[in-house]
Amino acid sequence: MNIGVLLSGNGVYDGAEIQEAVLTLLAIDEMGWNAVCISVDKPQHHVINHLTGEVMDESRNMLVEAARIARGQITPIENISPADIDALVIPGGFGSAKNFTSWAFDGPASTILPEVKLLLVNLVNVGKPIVALCVSPVVVAKAFEGSSIHPKLTLGSSSEPSPYDINGFNEGLRATGSMAQERTIREVLIDPVNRIICAPCYMMEARITEIHENIQHALRALKELL
Repeated sequence: MNIGVLLSGNGVYDGAEIQEAVLTLLAIDEMGWNAVCISVDKPQHHVINHLTGEVMDESRNMLVEAARIARGQITPIENISPADIDALVIPGGFGSAKNFTSWAFDGPASTILPEVKLLLVNLVNVGKPIVALCVSPVVVAKAFEGSSIHPKLTLGSSSEPSPYDINGFNEGLRATGSMAQERTIREVLIDPVNRIICAPCYMMEARITEIHENIQHALRALKELL
């Protein structure tokens, strides 16, 4: 099995969440599958100093930055078709809401990169699963906004500690036509009709061991779909 891993850069505040990305690669390998790292050859929205949280006066490229996580083995998204992979995993990180979409700035009125939308729509159209971790369900929501597909998505649970406004995110998902549901860090959400799996990961207050377990849970669910 070849499992695509779509990376929005390198670093939680301006790209892919590194721990989620690495644990995804680990979980894929533990399943005996092959990871195919993918990114977009375009600039990030901005660059964040991860020590201070401040915006830095420089520009970085998503593909180049994501190659750090992939140890250089990464494919531009335009070179990937659904025939090349059996499923796609999208780790979280603000890159999903800043680079792949503009959700971090515009909420449900945001835009999505056309090449990202095209890959997700094509995968669902041919019945290949998508696993969206952390905040990445917003990418799925934007990909299918205005279509006949209304995916079931989760960004976590409002009943347990989270650094984010889960209720606000749920309202945003519904505004795009998606069906928002709540799941804890110990759970995943499976949409068997559209073959989409979501895991809250760092949308919730969690230890890295809990993130590892949540991603493993999602990959086991993916195995059942496959």
